[in-house]
Amino acid sequence: MAKMMMLQQHQPSFSLLTSSLSDFNGAKLHLQVQYKRKVHQPKGALHVSASSEKKILIMGGTRFIGVFLSRLLVKGGHQVTLFTRGKSPIAKQLPGESDQDFADFSSKILHLKGDRKDYDFVKSSLSAEGFDVVYDINGREAEEVEPIIDALPKLEQYIYCSSAGVYLKSDILPHCEEDAVDPKSRHKGKLETESLLQSKGVNWTSIRPVYIYGPLNYNPVEEWFFHRLKAGRPIPVPNSGIQISQLGHVKDLGTAFLNVLGNEKASREIFNISGEKYVTFDGLAKACAKAGGFPEPEIVHYNPKEFDFGKKKAFPFRDQHFFASVEKAKHVLGWKPEFDLVEGLTDSYNLDFGRGTFRKEADFTTDDMVLSKKLVLQ
Repeated sequence: MAKMMMLQQHQPSFSLLTSSLSDFNGAKLHLQVQYKRKVHQPKGALHVSASSEKKILIMGGTRFIGVFLSRLLVKGGHQVTLFTRGKSPIAKQLPGESDQDFADFSSKILHLKGDRKDYDFVKSSLSAEGFDVVYDINGREAEEVEPIIDALPKLEQYIYCSSAGVYLKSDILPHCEEDAVDPKSRHKGKLETESLLQSKGVNWTSIRPVYIYGPLNYNPVEEWFFHRLKAGRPIPVPNSGIQISQLGHVKDLGTAFLNVLGNEKASREIFNISGEKYVTFDGLAKACAKAGGFPEPEIVHYNPKEFDFGKKKAFPFRDQHFFASVEKAKHVLGWKPEFDLVEGLTDSYNLDFGRGTFRKEADFTTDDMVLSKKLVLQ
């Protein structure tokens, strides 16, 4: 354990604790002709760009996005520290990860334990360390970011995980990076953080994912469908089911985060990151069934206005068209998603749900309300 003491004697001490994702496995994405690859590699293999070794801080890092990103960065030769409250293990072997890769990752990852809302501790601990790059993947409010910037006057790059949810609802789609934003959205804190980064004069990059899916997803995105498919239940879908949405695989998001590191073209820029294609709600239900090897599902459409679901969320997606263009990331960064939707869902199902590791217990309460009404009408 590599321990470091605070400079101020009255401050509590903190320590950087050592705790992989080996090559991500999968099969090939069928790309459009104009984006043919010159080299064919296994789906999800780690593509680490050449750059000088950096001292990198990840705010968060023990769940979902951070799990894959931290492994990419460590494999790229960077010194990586996770800033967390220490409630979850810093390193946990992933499904399909070899013992050797996990041991290698565990021996290199470092930990700084603290609460990011303890701003005095953030300032003192980070200034003592002097990180080159910060990946902020769990920041929600601008006030959480300012102490980090103030503590690191020589910071080379601040890379922020924002959200496509900041865009103002529009009849003209897909959303592009220059589109109008909604200051009243539930992601307004992320929007305010982007504004803060612009005003601070730091070298920043902001990534706006749409819906993220993949192994270890703690949000009930694909899991919502897999629960119902595995139970042999119909899938209730609001309204017509032709609402168009978009999902991006977490491993593709990880490579996008890697691509902006030290990239001059990413300086002070915002990038939408998700899958290349869009999908309807009904299409997503069918894609999940195909990925898990289930028969084509029975889909039941309903009008949400006819039900009082209370505080329960009856469907995991916003009931509207919602998708964004990733053309800027493709052309400016040279980034391309590797997973098409069915391949990505298969990866998620095989590494998580096929092993019986559902994140949350199934709750069919709202389904039963919909289905019982359907039976009455029949």
